[in-house]
Amino acid sequence: MSSAAIATIVKMVESLPDDLQEKLVEHIRDYITDLEEEAQWDNSFKRTQNNLVAAARKAKQEIAAGQSMPMDYEKL
Repeated sequence: MSSAAIATIVKMVESLPDDLQEKLVEHIRDYITDLEEEAQWDNSFKRTQNNLVAAARKAKQEIAAGQSMPMDYEKL
């Protein structure tokens, strides 16, 4: 983001009453935290994607070979 865009946002925020500025800052912090957490999940899935695909293929093979049993959700 350009410095001009950031300066515009700062001016917009500064034009708000103090209580609204505080609310906005809290929302932005929460939003940034959500974005960071989402990026962490994306990275985790990228690192493990090959393992997940291999596990899914194995499960399909076991199902096709009759080597699996339906999950009993009552035992969870």
